Amino acid sequence: MAKRGWLAKAGMGLLLAASGAAQQVPRKAPEFTIDMVKAQPLKLSQYKGKPLLVAFILTTCSHCQHTVEILNKLLPDYAPRGLQIVGSAIDDGAQNAVAVFVKFYRPAFPVGFSPALPGGGGMSALEFCNYSLDRAPHMPILLFIDRQGTIREQHEGAEADFFGDQQEAKLRVAIESLLRPAAKPGKRK
Repeated sequence: MAKRGWLAKAGMGLLLAASGAAQQVPRKAPEFTIDMVKAQPLKLSQYKGKPLLVAFILTTCSHCQHTVEILNKLLPDYAPRGLQIVGSAIDDGAQNAVAVFVKFYRPAFPVGFSPALPGGGGMSALEFCNYSLDRAPHMPILLFIDRQGTIREQHEGAEADFFGDQQEAKLRVAIESLLRPAAKPGKRK
């Protein structure tokens, strides 16, 4: 399992085994900024009107690395249909680790870094994902945000049924759902 020093700093190291209910969805996605290594910060609001998958990762987490590899494989199938993917490393020292991660894993989408925990100014990744500080999530964390800026699905690494052997198939189902046109108001059958 990947080193989780950023959690230990918050006094939550013993809570890694704690399991909680999935985060409430749907919910409106708040504004969130991902810092980039050699570029302007990326604001999620710049993707409004486009379906968006946000992947929070730890650069040293094998599950996160595997997820990035699968997303790289899927992006050519879904980018022509409008899917956007962005990644954010939230581990300690992510600012320095992202360049090496990008060089090695060659994600076909932007990957930057964000603070995991509150306190550095701006919203932290755990706040954006709607986690309280009394429960540490397992990595990676994936959020599926629709064209209207609503988080429709959220999954974390502890979900064996999503991140297990069928991860690619589960991702395809979630992406297809995200790409479906929104129902028109007032049109009920």
